[in-house]
Amino acid sequence: MSKNVIIIGGGIQGVCSAYYLQKEGHQVTVIDKSNFSTGASYVNAGYITPSHFISLAAPGMISKGLKWMFNPASPLYIKPRLNPDFLKWVWAFKKSATAFKVENSISPIMHINLFSRQMYEDIKLSNDFKFHYERKGLLMCYKTDKVGEEEWEVGKRGIEEGLKVEHLSLKDVEEIEPKANLNIKGAVYYHSDAHMTPNHFMPEMIRYLKSKGVVFFANEAVVDITISNKSISKIITNKQTLTCDEAVLAAGSWSPLLTKKIGLKIPIQAGKGYQINVNRKTNITIPAILCEAKVAVTPMDGFTRFAGTMEIAGINHKINTNRVNAIAKAAKLYYSTIDMTSEELSKAECGLRPCSPDGLPYIGKSSMCKNLTLATGHAMMGWSLGPATGKLVSEIISDKKTSLDIKPFHPDRIF
Repeated sequence: MSKNVIIIGGGIQGVCSAYYLQKEGHQVTVIDKSNFSTGASYVNAGYITPSHFISLAAPGMISKGLKWMFNPASPLYIKPRLNPDFLKWVWAFKKSATAFKVENSISPIMHINLFSRQMYEDIKLSNDFKFHYERKGLLMCYKTDKVGEEEWEVGKRGIEEGLKVEHLSLKDVEEIEPKANLNIKGAVYYHSDAHMTPNHFMPEMIRYLKSKGVVFFANEAVVDITISNKSISKIITNKQTLTCDEAVLAAGSWSPLLTKKIGLKIPIQAGKGYQINVNRKTNITIPAILCEAKVAVTPMDGFTRFAGTMEIAGINHKINTNRVNAIAKAAKLYYSTIDMTSEELSKAECGLRPCSPDGLPYIGKSSMCKNLTLATGHAMMGWSLGPATGKLVSEIISDKKTSLDIKPFHPDRIF
């Protein structure tokens, strides 16, 4: 049965939900407070990452966060503040950062990533799109033996889970990446990963959806939601009032502001990340994570993107030049011929990633509302999990059996 569906949020989760919902024959409207050209869905590293199966809420991360708190250039920065939502999130993060919980999250994280990679490839094969997509794997590059050993332990676990992973010496790396001039000791190579150019895919997907009758309302903020009998009856924006049969909340870091209106308090904190684009030839052909610096490097279509840092400091878009400079410094340390110009640094951008406390997204319906499906909380895996999330959302709204077990992603889960 065709339903009138309103999606709040026009990032990767929103447009992928729209893609699969319109394929099921639903009438879809997407609302976003931006003009569909900015945000984390446009400035991310473009990774599809089955390799990232260890949750951000890993044992020891709290102590690392405390240690890095006073370093303005650290990979992870958590700004302390007396905000009730922030304090609840920190407590939930601490409760989630146990070996037992991380172990239990490995399988659902990996399987939703593998499923999403397949969905991206299916979309690409549909011949409706021409977006950039390559499956060259991911190099976890390290400069110290200690970090190399830690990464290989994770790599061996990946092998146990069925991924193809190799431990490469510098000589091995130079054979597959001969002109990048890497200054490292070695790398753990995940063959499972793929990469894309996000700011090419997003406009292409939006154009396609408009051609299929999906309605887009840009620069329109949802200011209120009317609830009747545990169902959304009206969605009120700063410009109009809309009605729907079903709603999808894919508003990223802003999602908790709207869930509170239905009595659901999902813990999410905005994690700011930065990117610098280098439009010159870099000779980098394989995506890499610079492990000690926590910087992601992606050879995109026509340029190379350097992205990194996780700055949990509330919702703001202020560019911290210390963090931008830290990314540039890391690039120079790992790639001896990369020296970013002041102009390149001045064009750095940031995006806010919605971080759940346990590293798992929120996908599904809460008991608090019958006709609202959540699609948020993806943190650094937002781009990777877009199609999988969209497919699951469409299955939930179409009353179909979901392709994956979505219990681990339940919005009502207790931390």
